[in-house]
Amino acid sequence: MSMPLSLSVRIVEAPCKTKLHIPFEEIVGVAAETGYNAVCMRASAGGVLTPIDELQGMAQIVRDYGLTVSMVTADSDVPLNNADGPNSLREIGPSLDVAQALGCDLIRICMKRHEDIPFAREAANRAAERGIRLAHQCHTTSIFEQVDGILSVLAEIDRPNFGIIYEPANLMLCGEAYGAETLERLKPHIMNAYIQNHRLNPNGEDTLPTYCRGDVSFEHLLIWDEGGVDMAEMFAGLDHIGYDGFFTIHQAQGIETRDAARDYARRCAEFVRSKEV
Repeated sequence: MSMPLSLSVRIVEAPCKTKLHIPFEEIVGVAAETGYNAVCMRASAGGVLTPIDELQGMAQIVRDYGLTVSMVTADSDVPLNNADGPNSLREIGPSLDVAQALGCDLIRICMKRHEDIPFAREAANRAAERGIRLAHQCHTTSIFEQVDGILSVLAEIDRPNFGIIYEPANLMLCGEAYGAETLERLKPHIMNAYIQNHRLNPNGEDTLPTYCRGDVSFEHLLIWDEGGVDMAEMFAGLDHIGYDGFFTIHQAQGIETRDAARDYARRCAEFVRSKEV
């Protein structure tokens, strides 16, 4: 198994999730220097509030470095996972414009309630007209928390260009298995894969609400730290299903300098390549 690697701009994103600590061109350069094939774009770098000509310029920067944009999260409310997160589904046009300007065919969206499903269907229809796919991350406080629920929602949406972003840390927070058996069930719908690492801890420094388990406390780990997501199980599961799509470093790090971003990105790439089976 050898998956193309993508580096999310999230590693240099401020906690507010609306701006980057270093210029976009610098993080693209870091990705190119450290062996990545793509960058994962977020509204903190450029999105629905960014003029199209600026987005086209950013796309040119990515191409100049020999990379592509693996996925676009065009609206900041989506990664914030707040009550406004699903609003972009009501009017998907601006997000589609962002993806097209960046030369990308995959957009991350957000769904909080079953009432969002009809809007997801229509958004997927409009996206299909432009050859674009929509995907929802396995994520807390969404209708994509648990595997059974994820499959049920996907069946209701029933659009070939609507799928999921596999992300084991969030599945773990929701008490779900994330290895080969789960991946086999999700396989037809996986359009991207994220990696971040948490350790469950009732006295952990962070707590996230979930629909299925209430508040869950945890600690942030580096992706190579043990005691959190079972990385061997995850990689074996991805190999089991023959996953060959983008594998994205999605860990929130809040890195503030180019040198630190380069060191971290290189360490992550080396870790992933060492674990591929």
